[in-house]
Amino acid sequence: MQIKFLTVAVLVALGISGCGSDDDDAPSSGSRVRLRSVEFTETPAPTTVDERAHTYTRSVARLTYSDGKVTEAPLTYNVLFSVKDPIAEVNGNHYPVGQLYNYRMEPLLDPMGNPVVAETPDANSLLNVNGQLFLVTHYEYDWILSDGSVAFTTPGWYTRMPMSMTLSEISQADDGQLTATKVKPIDFSNVNGIWIPCFGSQTPWNTHLGSEEDYDLIYNPLDSKNYGTTEAGLKALRELYFKGEREANPYHYGIIPEITVSANGSTSIVKHYAMGRGTWEVAKVMPDNRTAYLGDDGAYVQMTMFVADKAADLSAGTLYTAIWTQTSDQNGGSANLTWIRLGHGTDAEIGALADRLTFSEIFDAVEPVDGQCAAGYTRVRAGSSSDECLSLKPGMEQAAAFLETRRYTALLGGTTEWTKMEGIAVNAQDKKLYTAISRIESSMRSDPTEPADHIRLPENKAGATYTLELNAGIQDTQGNAINSDWVATRMYVEPALLGKPMATDAFGNTADVNSVANTDNVFFSEKMRTLFIGEDSGMHVNNFVWAYNVDTQKLTRILTLTAGAESTGLQVVDNLNDHAYIMSNAQHWGDFTSTTNADLKTQLTPMIDKFYAPVGYIGGMPGL
Repeated sequence: MQIKFLTVAVLVALGISGCGSDDDDAPSSGSRVRLRSVEFTETPAPTTVDERAHTYTRSVARLTYSDGKVTEAPLTYNVLFSVKDPIAEVNGNHYPVGQLYNYRMEPLLDPMGNPVVAETPDANSLLNVNGQLFLVTHYEYDWILSDGSVAFTTPGWYTRMPMSMTLSEISQADDGQLTATKVKPIDFSNVNGIWIPCFGSQTPWNTHLGSEEDYDLIYNPLDSKNYGTTEAGLKALRELYFKGEREANPYHYGIIPEITVSANGSTSIVKHYAMGRGTWEVAKVMPDNRTAYLGDDGAYVQMTMFVADKAADLSAGTLYTAIWTQTSDQNGGSANLTWIRLGHGTDAEIGALADRLTFSEIFDAVEPVDGQCAAGYTRVRAGSSSDECLSLKPGMEQAAAFLETRRYTALLGGTTEWTKMEGIAVNAQDKKLYTAISRIESSMRSDPTEPADHIRLPENKAGATYTLELNAGIQDTQGNAINSDWVATRMYVEPALLGKPMATDAFGNTADVNSVANTDNVFFSEKMRTLFIGEDSGMHVNNFVWAYNVDTQKLTRILTLTAGAESTGLQVVDNLNDHAYIMSNAQHWGDFTSTTNADLKTQLTPMIDKFYAPVGYIGGMPGL
């Protein structure tokens, strides 16, 4: 097999090389040796049953220095811990890492009386706090109960659970090996718990910015088709998390949490109500420390931009929502983006509204009749394929903007037609944003029966990773200046980042294994000029992690995951004490796709421990 390399220009010195010249062409010397390039060999797609049952990399990093020296660093996948490892400590007791808790930090038990353990580790933030290393890790949802039954379809059980994050203390050996020396769950009781934390990011000021998907808590009482889902979610919070001692309020969820870690291992948490409410996959702060983009995961969702009043302070700011004006429907489509100002708010203001308001106090709502709304009502489709007829009650503009961001977007004429908006990453040098649209389907197809039909694209179930151009001097739709130099104005897909569906092959793949399918996590390395991509695909029997160089436009597979698993927790640390790391987890091992070959499933099933989901990283590279 021919070896393919990913060539990456790196314009930074190794931390161990001392203070060299800023001139890349300066002659090398003992104190001035610079890294010129990094090339990754490709990890081939798995072909044997044994390969499909494991998570591994066979890639090698080839490093070329300014003095002509070339070294090769084999990459390895390293596990820090599994969700079932009984090493999480609470009040002197030890529990599985993925254990879930109520608001008193008492462990939750399943119908068999066994611990409820989430097999779904997600976001990672490896943080260096005054020389002490910490890892914040999300746990997204509970997949299976202790008897192996699917948790959210088990009769008499709960469809969703209150979730968790952990904080791990990390030690680093001289050779770069990381070890979790202590793990503890993070207590969210002071912010009403956490609901479906998915991807996350690291702020420029070294805090963890989490997420909160409120899939179950968005429906209004008139939606007879879906409101039962909201009732079920509130029941789980009330009975499991709050132990029946208080009610749950849907407006306390779907809010971005920020976790600050102190050097002594303590944490402080705030939910940023000022950033709006949605099914947030992630929030990513731009290099100005003020502008943030939020990915809204689901169907009929919006694209949101938040501009903080002050740098490194997300507690107050202005919220904007995008309008997609399509310029092409080819190759994933392209569009110009304009921005509607939704409003200005603070955490304190919006939090107080969340405490006291209900849906019916913000909107007057009636059901459509024959697809039409009565006079005085506006038909919208926001967060669901069901139409709603809404009228904003007097004085409720701010409440709607921040607590019903998606519905208010639709009322003001913004675009609520994206599907599965997942990870977000920023390329500061080129002023570009990368946004994962895991699947181009449903609301992104043309449908003249929709209240609005802004996005009109051919279906591509393998999805795409979109590029957004960022600019300064942009005005909102009312002609007011947007106080940010990082405003997205154009959106399109690079050819290599468009998914490629295909007919089912002999193994059960329904998308080309040599292309990304169903992008989920994304992270951009400025020093490697590389966009790293993790998959959440039901179209690949084994999901992959990819590296895409934005200069050479080469796409290289660098990790293959256990069959059925989703790639999560992607974070790239370019240099931590002269070592580089690609954080990468895997969740729901053995959750086979519906098209996986039946014989292959039979062979793989006894080889895969569904209760094992690793938190780990790709190591072996020196710091850049």
